[in-house]
Amino acid sequence: MAKIPFTNNYQDLSSQRGFQFKFMCEKCGNGYMSTFEANKLGAASAAANVAASLLGGIFGRAAQTTDQLQSMVAGSQHDSALDAAVREISPIFKQCTRCGNWVCEPVCWNRKAGLCEGCAPDLDEEIASAQAQAAREQAQTKARSVDYLGQRDLAQVSSAICPQCGAKTQGGKFCPECGTSIAAKRACQHCGAQADGSPKFCPECGKPYGQ
Repeated sequence: MAKIPFTNNYQDLSSQRGFQFKFMCEKCGNGYMSTFEANKLGAASAAANVAASLLGGIFGRAAQTTDQLQSMVAGSQHDSALDAAVREISPIFKQCTRCGNWVCEPVCWNRKAGLCEGCAPDLDEEIASAQAQAAREQAQTKARSVDYLGQRDLAQVSSAICPQCGAKTQGGKFCPECGTSIAAKRACQHCGAQADGSPKFCPECGKPYGQ
């Protein structure tokens, strides 16, 4: 049997029922699964084991013989299945002569350069990525230059929620829901201190408003 490639980038999913392998691209990690190949000897062994459990005697000895035969030939049968899987999947893969990685041709192979895109990036993809990155940076720069506050007075203490109805004030002087004044100062009739918004108690003397 010829030497089998894909020595590092595949998973062996084989079981007693049969053989199957998953080959992974060493750049993007995409997986490609081979066609399931039934283990005929394993099926025969399972049938013999069932018969032995029911009838015993000669069938039990037959099952033992089948298990021994399976242990002797499983290696070559497994290798044959792997070789078939490699022949099935290999058209999808290319091995880069620069880094040695096996990569999937549809996504990670640069056909013009004859190398994987890790060693020879696709220029069109790189340009498109650079353009998108530059546009993102320009958008952030322009966004920082815009005055989003307008005429809002940041020195004026304002509430984000209307003290009367609980609606969001949206930065306005009056509540958009109930019309309550948000930025107006309220004078305490006891001490004369003024407070922003519509507090229930004076922040200076602690007495309630309206009493």
